[in-house]
Amino acid sequence: MSIRSIIFFLFLTLLSGSAYSQTVYQDISKTSIYEFLDEMANLQLIELNSFSKPYSRAVIAQKLNSLDRSELNNRQINELDFYLKEYNKELLSNKDFDKRLDLLYYKDSIFSFTLNPIVGAEYSTNRNGDYLRRTIGGEMLGYLGKNVGFYASLRDNVVDEILQNEQYINPNPGANYKSNGDYSDMRGGVTYSWNWGSVGLIKDNFTWGNNNFGANILSDKAPSYARMQLKVQPVKWLDFEYFHGSLSSEVRDSSRSYTAGVKQRNVDVRKFMAANIFTIRPIKNLNVSIGNSIVYSDNLQAVFFIPFMFFKSIDHGVYNGSGNFGGGNSQIFFDVSSRNLKGYHFYTSFFIDEISFSRMWDKDQHSNFVSMKFGAQRSNLFNKNISIAIEYTRTNPITFRHFVNTTTYESNNYNMGHYLRDNAQELAFRVNVRPIARLNLIANISFAHKGEEYFYAGTTDPGSSVWGLTFLENERWSNNSILFSSSYELFNDVFISLDYQYQKVEGVDAIIYTSPFYQGSTNTFSAKINIGF
Repeated sequence: MSIRSIIFFLFLTLLSGSAYSQTVYQDISKTSIYEFLDEMANLQLIELNSFSKPYSRAVIAQKLNSLDRSELNNRQINELDFYLKEYNKELLSNKDFDKRLDLLYYKDSIFSFTLNPIVGAEYSTNRNGDYLRRTIGGEMLGYLGKNVGFYASLRDNVVDEILQNEQYINPNPGANYKSNGDYSDMRGGVTYSWNWGSVGLIKDNFTWGNNNFGANILSDKAPSYARMQLKVQPVKWLDFEYFHGSLSSEVRDSSRSYTAGVKQRNVDVRKFMAANIFTIRPIKNLNVSIGNSIVYSDNLQAVFFIPFMFFKSIDHGVYNGSGNFGGGNSQIFFDVSSRNLKGYHFYTSFFIDEISFSRMWDKDQHSNFVSMKFGAQRSNLFNKNISIAIEYTRTNPITFRHFVNTTTYESNNYNMGHYLRDNAQELAFRVNVRPIARLNLIANISFAHKGEEYFYAGTTDPGSSVWGLTFLENERWSNNSILFSSSYELFNDVFISLDYQYQKVEGVDAIIYTSPFYQGSTNTFSAKINIGF
């Protein structure tokens, strides 16, 4: 059976069931609504599986609608009313409510459509110079009937200095530059939903793994890529998510490249990823997630379209056993999130790239390829609209890397795991103060350190083995940072912010990992206005 036939069969199967739901995903860059839902979940006012983001707008609307106003303070009630101006579109069958201002909004019994602009500007300055970013574009979303959802957004960006590329270390999403500092970001998707799940073809940023300072399982560092996604909740205590994505290898395929006229047409090696995650709730407010993934190249493999499989085992059969050089690059991960103590969120996530229990106790070969995160958050401290968070992330040498350049844990050469990549750690603290609705005051302190990136040839020869490499033995880069940020959402999706950040970037690899704008000790002042993101 061909891959096309498999996909067609899956859609036919899903279309045959009864359905009433709709799915459009809410951009994760609109962090205010996600922070509000996290606060509500930490206070045990709603239940929330925060492992996978973005959430659908329907889920957000349902969570907002379920809140009991008698349990909210004045600031929270005002924010709830503010967000319902947006998400009542999903809750109410007509337009007769206090609705936000849209460029275009249409709704009838069959079809609904929203269109809004995206405009933004950011100016930053420090002793190294000035930085200016300009963004223009638009976004639309809509529903067709009771089951089909669709959405798209386009952001065309111009920057006068490149602050993030494949090598620079920072948590900001990566970009594919057209020339100099120009790049566009097109996202969107179409979905079909029923009462206990949805399937879709999506190109969007997303994250896997609970975090406050950057996910270490799947982050949004890499530019968005297209994926076929399946989400189901067959029972209240179980969530399942699967996707098969088409990554960008950036590795030239000379056999498929050719001359077109007087120019060379370069074609890259095809690269794919399949992943799944099971989330179980043994008790209320406790989520335990476990899953696995594989990055493979060259040809689509039908077996990786089976959503619930253990891909590492399949990998051995697909590539003719361990004697075949390379094969796929598989990973295992798990995440535990507990909101069982009211007001608190405790979480941990582990990404296992390669592990051997027999080597774990060998003092000369004890370094396994793992990334681990531990975090805690306290919401509404002293009932004064204050939240605090602390998080520690450690990633051992070689984690997220692979010796076959077409099966690395990357897309467009951007690491898909934690933004610090391997042989690194970060300790971060945050204090949020929300004195009034929609005003967010933040103080962040972070200490990030990275060691050398060891040579990895995929061999166990004594002279080049990567087992037993010492964590952060030779520190090559560090960034100690303090950030004070103030932002206010004037209207729905209209933000203004003023920031001050002190950074001290040191190390012999600072010139490689840091944009010239942030090198050395800098005091950076920034002003931003964003409409639509």
